[in-house]
Amino acid sequence: MRVGEVDRKTKETSIQVKINLDGSGIVNADTKIPFFDHMLNAFGKHGGFDLDVVADGDLDVDFHHTIEDIGIVLGLAIEKALGDKRGIERFAYTAVPMDEAIAHAALDISGRPYLVMKGEFSEGGGLSFPSDLIEHFFYSLCTNAKITLHLTFEGRNDHHMCEALFKAFGIALKSAVRIDPKKGIPSTKGSI
Repeated sequence: MRVGEVDRKTKETSIQVKINLDGSGIVNADTKIPFFDHMLNAFGKHGGFDLDVVADGDLDVDFHHTIEDIGIVLGLAIEKALGDKRGIERFAYTAVPMDEAIAHAALDISGRPYLVMKGEFSEGGGLSFPSDLIEHFFYSLCTNAKITLHLTFEGRNDHHMCEALFKAFGIALKSAVRIDPKKGIPSTKGSI
């Protein structure tokens, strides 16, 4: 089993994440941010990952530190679970519609962190926290998982667009981490 477990404590947050890349989509998310728990559930369920996330943060200040730090710790856990990356597919792409919304995710488990995110949430919101934190979460995750991720989305309903993003990321990551026993390290360099 490819499992990554990371605990991180700062003056602002305490985050514990455990991910099993070869799981069955069982998710236990307790971030004290119900909508974000819903997004983590969508990611894990559709990615087929077993995921445990427990977060305590300074939500009396704002949501920023908690959501950012979950991205950091989840990224570290993914990187840890991947090990030497031997045999992984490495690249993946998916599109996920949700009613009027659609999200596309393309990723490369390259060892080179990068995020490109294109799309706009509505001015009025519809999420229980500022929508710019979605991009910040993915940036923090990519930086620490050392993956390149391109996300594009469009729609009218912020909830639908956000959920489509998390589902698309989960499905793409599931494809990219899939093991092909005929492959070695998926790089012409011999390492990732």
